[in-house]
Order: sequence, then C-alpha cells, then structure tokens
Amino acid sequence: MTESVLDYMTRLGRAAREASRVIGRASTAQKNRALEAAAQALDAARAELIAANELDLAAGRANGLEPALLERLALTPERIDGMIVGLRQVAALPDPVGAIRDMSYRPSGIQVGKMRVPLGVIGIIYESRPNVTIDAASLCLKSGNATILRGGSEAINSNRAIAACIQRGLAEAELPAAVVQVVETTDRAAVGALITLPEYVDVIVPRGGRGLIERISRDARVPVIKHLDGICHVYVSAHADLAKAQRIAFNAKTYRYGICGAMETLLVDQTVAKDFLPAMAAQFREKGVELRGCERTRAIIEAVAATEEDWSTEYLAPILSIRVVEGLGQAIEHINKHGSHHTDSIVSENLADTRRFVAEVDSSSVMINTPTCFADGFEYGLGAEIGISTDKLHARGPVGLEGLTCEKYIVVGDGQLRGQASV
Repeated sequence: MTESVLDYMTRLGRAAREASRVIGRASTAQKNRALEAAAQALDAARAELIAANELDLAAGRANGLEPALLERLALTPERIDGMIVGLRQVAALPDPVGAIRDMSYRPSGIQVGKMRVPLGVIGIIYESRPNVTIDAASLCLKSGNATILRGGSEAINSNRAIAACIQRGLAEAELPAAVVQVVETTDRAAVGALITLPEYVDVIVPRGGRGLIERISRDARVPVIKHLDGICHVYVSAHADLAKAQRIAFNAKTYRYGICGAMETLLVDQTVAKDFLPAMAAQFREKGVELRGCERTRAIIEAVAATEEDWSTEYLAPILSIRVVEGLGQAIEHINKHGSHHTDSIVSENLADTRRFVAEVDSSSVMINTPTCFADGFEYGLGAEIGISTDKLHARGPVGLEGLTCEKYIVVGDGQLRGQASV
C-alpha cells in the first residue's frame, strides 16, 4: 500500500523531533564541522548541481515559467560560490546556543538568569530559489534546530542535489541525517500536512508570494514567523541634504526591484518638493522607473495619477508612488497607515526629526539617512537570514541565528527554601 502524504510528513516530523534532541546538544565544533563538510561537498558536486538545475530549468521553460522566475531558479557557478561562502560565514558566526545572561541574586539567595536554547523543529516553505535550501539548512543547523524544507516543485531536482551535499556534511560530523530533511514529494498536500503537525513542528517560516503566506497564516496550527508585504518608504524631510536624499532614494528603489526592502513610496516634505523632485524624477525616468504621484507631485513633475490603492501596493517592479506631505507628522501618519511595518527611512539632518521618526514609525526596521534596501540579515551582521518578520512576538526584522532560538530561565540555588529558613 502506497504511503499517504500525511503519513509521509508525519514520518518526517517524527524523525525531525528525534534529531532535534541530538542537534540541540551538539557542540559548536561539531556543527561547524558539518557546515564546512557541506561546503566542501557542494564544491565537489558542481557538475551534479548544474545538471540537476538544468532539469528544473528545462521543465520550467516547457511549463511556461516567466523569465524572472527562471532567473531566480538558475544555479549559476557564481550562485554556487555564494552558497559555499554562505555556509562558511555561518560557521564563523558566534553560536547563540547555551549563552547565559543576566544572572543575578534575588533576596532569597537564589540566582536567576536566562539561557538561549534552540526552538526545536523548524518547517520552512519556500518557492523558486534553490539557494534558500542552503541558507535555511545552515542557519537551522548552527542554531541547534532540526529542519524540514519544502521547496517549490519547480526546483525539486536542484533541492535534492543540494540536500545530498548537506547530508554528506552531517555524516562527516556524525550527526543524524534527519537534522535536515528535504520534502521529496511535490504534492501540495505536503504543505497542508506540515503546518498542522504541532506535535512534531515548533515553528513554520514561509518564504514566497503573498498568496502562499496568507494561506499558511490562515491554516497553520503551528506558530508562523513571516511578513506579507514590503511596502517600504523613504521620507525626505524639510531638513534633508537634498543631494544625499537623491542618492538614497535612487538606491532604495533601483538596487533591486524584486526585494522586500525596495522602496515603493517616496514621501517628500512640501518645503523641499520643488527643489528636490525635478532632478529626482529625471534620474528615475532615465532608469525606466514609472512614476505615480499625488496631485501636488504632478504639479511639479510629470507622473501618472496615483490612486488610493497605490499607497498600499508592493510593486516589486520599476514603479514608484510619490506623495508630497505637509510635514513629519503627516509622513509618519502615512507610513503607519499604508505601510507594511517592514522598513522605513527618513533623510534628515535634524536630530529632533530623526528621534521622533524612530520613536513613532511602527516598523521592524526604522532607518536614518539610509536606503531601505539595507534591510537584510547579511547587512545587519547576522550572516544569512531565514527571512524577515514583521510580527511583534518572538522575532522581528531579519531573522538570523538568534531569531531561531528562544530563552529559558535558569535558577541556581544552594539549598534555599521558600517560606522557610535554609538548613
């Protein structure tokens, strides 16, 4: 009798739970040995990786996959280099597991503090990019977690080939193979099963389009770390250095259009709009960016009329909405109303402005004189990231090693008794 998808996923979950107890107590040296061995295995398997990826690319072309998705799917020699470098970077990062902080004596004589520990089993659901397999596996492994990886069906051959290299690394370090498991079936029912196994899975991290993340957030019986949209803003204040602001806004939008940290709305203070917008608009047009503006913007530059929907849209494309605002207060109000609480930036040389912006903008990353595209785990010094969270419980912002752990209380005594004199 053929094993059902639910039975298969339950088997993976059970194995992951058992493996999590082993990796949770593994030494830093053992985990780093697995990461380094996996890096060596990737380097030795370049031909196999390219061949497996070509099968996925051929299938994608036959199925009419869009060019942008094919580009994300491709495993080039440079991307393989990047995966190898990423593994070694994670190995070089400090191990958060076991760190104890804030040990202090209480009046009773006991000491109380907190120890950082793994979450347990992490399920990661993602689309298209096979390099996510390495990022996710390396971060989960280093943070002492077992992981179940469910990549997109379009990358199944690539993910299997990458997983084989990870397995070689685990074997070299004498760690269980179930520390990192790649879901072999492309049946979509596997996702539904994975997110409803709280007895085996401690947290789910979805990486993909809004539809995928909304479905997982709605149906999961396991806690989810996620963000839905990256509707990011740059506000050019009345006290901005306009040359600096132009460089920042241009980089925030055009560094890469398809990342969640790309600026989607530019807010400009009314006192500097006439001086700032013409040159800024010319630079964007030269780059091929379509501009959509409010009425006051369109009185200064040529732009398509922005609709109410534009203020709440993540374009992920060379499209930018622009609004002229009456001041800092209106800029903050706009961001908190229309933004996605991801990343927002102010350009200002005024300390009072920047302090108020940082205090009142309710986003996971708030920036000063910096383009929003810096919202990235690598740029924050976290190494690779598992994703970015706009949630307020547990992890917020780019989620690296520390975000894949939690804390438990450690209490140390020497025979003290509550309500009684010690003997």
